Amino acid sequence: MKIKVSNEKATRLLNCGMTVLVTAAYKDKITITPCAWHMPLSRKPSSLGIALAKTHFSSEAIQKSREFIVNIPDWTLLDKLLVCGSVSGRESDKFKTAQLTQKPAVVLTKTPVIEECIGHIECSLFDVKEVGDHFLFLGEVVYVQADERLFANDFWNTDKVDLIFHLGSKFFFKSSPYTEYKK
Repeated sequence: MKIKVSNEKATRLLNCGMTVLVTAAYKDKITITPCAWHMPLSRKPSSLGIALAKTHFSSEAIQKSREFIVNIPDWTLLDKLLVCGSVSGRESDKFKTAQLTQKPAVVLTKTPVIEECIGHIECSLFDVKEVGDHFLFLGEVVYVQADERLFANDFWNTDKVDLIFHLGSKFFFKSSPYTEYKK
């Protein structure tokens, strides 16, 4: 038997994706927002999309600076990720509040990476789509880096790293070791 799920909760059927920390900066303010709504868009040119609530300061900063960085945290950063999701970047310094370290990006000039994260995808904003109560930010990838101990042969080694996945609300789970499919 299947149960009826409200339309507003449809995302919960899909929303068990990896959670990232998006950094954005405008003028003298730098912010971090957790994001589980993200997707690859194209390989050539390499581009991705992130969906953020219209009310988030990160949405304003990305629109004004025209850049953002997708930082990949591991499970050890879950508490810090939750701190970043519980305070506003308009009123507080999320790097200080969450005790995270900012480091200059390689290509982008305004937005820093989060040093403690295991990977970073620097993006230059090329379009914004308004979708209900969210903005879908479309970014061209300008630089990518990952911890060489944890990312090899073009994917995360989940035998060595626990990535953070979000089920919805306050529920999260770790990645499990990968399985190689052999026919």
